[in-house]
Amino acid sequence: MALHRVNTDDYQQQLDQKVARLRDAYAPYTALEPEVFPSPPSHYRLRAEFKMWQEGGRVDYAMYKQGEYKKPFVIQEFTVGSERINALMPPLLEAINASETLRKRLFCTEFLTTLSGDALITLIYHKPLDAVWEAEARALQKKLGVPILGRSRKQKVVLERDYVIEKLDIHGRTYQYKQVEGSFTQPNGEICRAMIGWAKSCCKDQAADLLELYCGNGNFTIPLAENFRQVLATEISKVSVNAAQENIAANGVENLAIVRLSSEEFTQAIDKVRPFRRLKDIDLDSYDFSTVLVDPPRAGLDADTCAMIARFPRILYISCNPETQLENLAALTKTHRIARFAIFDQFPYTDHTESGVLLVKR
Repeated sequence: MALHRVNTDDYQQQLDQKVARLRDAYAPYTALEPEVFPSPPSHYRLRAEFKMWQEGGRVDYAMYKQGEYKKPFVIQEFTVGSERINALMPPLLEAINASETLRKRLFCTEFLTTLSGDALITLIYHKPLDAVWEAEARALQKKLGVPILGRSRKQKVVLERDYVIEKLDIHGRTYQYKQVEGSFTQPNGEICRAMIGWAKSCCKDQAADLLELYCGNGNFTIPLAENFRQVLATEISKVSVNAAQENIAANGVENLAIVRLSSEEFTQAIDKVRPFRRLKDIDLDSYDFSTVLVDPPRAGLDADTCAMIARFPRILYISCNPETQLENLAALTKTHRIARFAIFDQFPYTDHTESGVLLVKR
């Protein structure tokens, strides 16, 4: 099924099939019925990237099937995209086609939007961006009322800002996040909110401390901090760490420290294999970690990190790839049992599903 146009009548059936498949896959490790978090059937995707198809003196939004990059599908509607994206697409395209400066050698357009209505548009070119382009782009920015960002080889032109501000209402409180263009953000806003809410519910009445690996911009970290005495979080991306620090301040969180370390480096640090200058202001021995939260990349946890987190009483493991999570569970369930199991339909109408498990020490 083409992602740009979906039949929402099929949604529940495809979700049921995913749930059945994952229930069977996780059966060796748990008999729990999964908690299922469905996506909105349409307009759920907050970010989108389109190739720009140039032909006959005009440009159109396009997508390609994998491996067939000379057969574009021109996009005329994008029902999986947020309503904000859909509202911006026609006037943006009209303005680009009315300006040779904006159209010429444009090869990609990216939209980044939020549930709270903010938006950012990035135009990516195979040409240097000069003062003439900047003047045209500023006029376009004023016309649309949306920040425009220009990119070319070794060039980034920020006309106003390179981020959006998201506001998420979770369990009666509103959290604010700076989401920087080019850095990781959850693509499905409602599922992101559901995942955070589920994680918070797994961490009620925790008097001790939380360790989080792969914390990104503080997406989970900030809401969970109120459930713990202290929180220590790690992230390797400098852009994400900087955004997280701003998000900590914006949300008034005072019991949370973020350090720029990979999970492998943190494992070496906590095992005292070697010191890290980035931890010079952190006293690891002062923490009493009752829970560790991991939300790793698709490759899952490496063996050393998996062994390290197995020492903790509680493991909250959010996964964007159930296959690698299952590989890790083969080791983790030797020391822990699964107390909760959740399925998050991040990408409807695809085979992709995300999962969460709460593991408790046996």
